[in-house]
Amino acid sequence: MELRRNRGSLVLPVVCVLVGVALLVVPREAALLRNLVAVGAIVLGGVVLLGAFRPFRFGIGAEGLTVRRPGLRRVISWPEIDALVLDEPLPVEGNPALPRLLLVPTPSQLLGVPTNARHPVDGRPAVELLDLGQVRERPDEISAALTRYAGARFTDSLQLRRAAFTVPELGIGLRGYQTDQVDKLLRVGQEALAWGGAPERQAARAEVERARAGGLTTAMRGYSTIDVDEALLALDTALAEDRSTDRETTS
Repeated sequence: MELRRNRGSLVLPVVCVLVGVALLVVPREAALLRNLVAVGAIVLGGVVLLGAFRPFRFGIGAEGLTVRRPGLRRVISWPEIDALVLDEPLPVEGNPALPRLLLVPTPSQLLGVPTNARHPVDGRPAVELLDLGQVRERPDEISAALTRYAGARFTDSLQLRRAAFTVPELGIGLRGYQTDQVDKLLRVGQEALAWGGAPERQAARAEVERARAGGLTTAMRGYSTIDVDEALLALDTALAEDRSTDRETTS
């Protein structure tokens, strides 16, 4: 499977460059500030355009992953890969973050790029290999290809979290609960349900109950208090359920 690059909208950077050039071309006296603005617009637009057309390749196949990106241009064979995980950072101010593909190399392999992330399940150092905002394919399409070729090496943490507990859509308005606090609380509960054992669920439930009893922090703009209260109640109930088929606790 060959992923196609998502170049996004190039209208704005092109307009920046054209406007900057026009400001420089049209003569005018005492135009130092105007010239500085023009140069800034050209530089900003040029950087965005350069990034959009930088060489890029990402393929998923029987031999491994074919990667062409800054600092890494080669085929990474499956024996070099200890784990792959499709993950998603916490939302930023209530806005969902883009999923990313993380790679944990086998202990004997060095990819030549620094580890800048951690495996969400076991905490091992990982490399952020791909920001899914860079490509046109949907996360489920990429997940299907990795499941086919990577096998047990691949974990779709997005699907695991959703299957364990689907976070409802939370409205945002004035005088709501602080978004980052709520997002972290929901994530802790999701992960305890998705791949934790009884101790993890008990700890997560205790944290949810403390937050509900003590009151969450409010902000000028935050999540709807009604939506959050309902979501935390549902999460608390899910964490309290008896699960006789618990997996072993991940450490």
